[in-house]
Amino acid sequence: MTDETCQWQGWRAAAERALYGPGGFYRRPEGPAGHFRTSVHASPLFAAAVARLLGEVAEELGSAEVDLVDVGAGRGELLTGVLAATAGRGLSVRAVAVERAARPAGLDPRIVWTDRVPDGVRGLLFANEWLDNVPVDVAEADASGTARYVEVDAGGTERLGPPVSGPDADWLARWWPPAGPGARAEIGRPRDAAWAAAVASVAAGRAVAVDYAHVRAGRPPFGTLTGFRAGREVPPVPDGTCDLTAHVALDACAAAVAGAVSGARAAAGGLPAAELTTQREALGRLGVSGGRPPLSLASSDPAGYLRALSSAGEAAELTARGGLGDFLWLVQRVPAGP
Repeated sequence: MTDETCQWQGWRAAAERALYGPGGFYRRPEGPAGHFRTSVHASPLFAAAVARLLGEVAEELGSAEVDLVDVGAGRGELLTGVLAATAGRGLSVRAVAVERAARPAGLDPRIVWTDRVPDGVRGLLFANEWLDNVPVDVAEADASGTARYVEVDAGGTERLGPPVSGPDADWLARWWPPAGPGARAEIGRPRDAAWAAAVASVAAGRAVAVDYAHVRAGRPPFGTLTGFRAGREVPPVPDGTCDLTAHVALDACAAAVAGAVSGARAAAGGLPAAELTTQREALGRLGVSGGRPPLSLASSDPAGYLRALSSAGEAAELTARGGLGDFLWLVQRVPAGP
């Protein structure tokens, strides 16, 4: 094997090493919160909304004992917030963090820490900004319009590799056909498989994926692969110093779940159709609104008015168009098996 062969890799292999290999970005001690702001970090209102969603699922299951599995758990921030929000509400929550990094010191001992999704989940599986960090290969159409794998070296320099073939070519043809020479796409097959496996782990309840995403009618013509470091967007370089992320084809993920249903559940008619909505709509249904409190409260309860005003500002950030409110929520309901 030549030095050059060792140096050049497809983006999927390069990102896997840079994000999750020894010394990779997601194994750094500061965690994701040291580099970018998610809905979980923006406001405790997000965890409170997930707690309300968990309560809905528990009611549907007819049980006060319910699982909450956070896939891509970071340093456990969401689970910590949900446990606080459900305190005293009569729910017994089995909290499971699924994360490839080591368990952080001082985490609530009630939270189970594991590197794989457990089987038989009865409750809510929640994946906030997980799928965008499942590494994928990148394709680019050459001058003749042929889709080729994009290869990259450790410094971020790219070149075109061999033509896309096999199941990857089939996926592109169905979900993201290149629009012409120079057009790029991220081949989402690994994300489809990851999401289908996550949903298959749910025995009863709901699975929810939340991410920057797109659907077939609105794919970006040049892809979305980018990097983040210390709160800033930076060129994607697979050297372990920055996050590597690309938006998710959530419609393809939803279809992969439907196609993976088998056995007794398939014989019973499969799963209900997945629901796809914006975060703005999803959080609004869960009681998160950016509306300002009435001015009359300022005179009758000044401290209460300031708290409500602060809460409204946080809610506005979570639901803002052009920002976090544009995240898509993919919701898959899983009735108890036949």
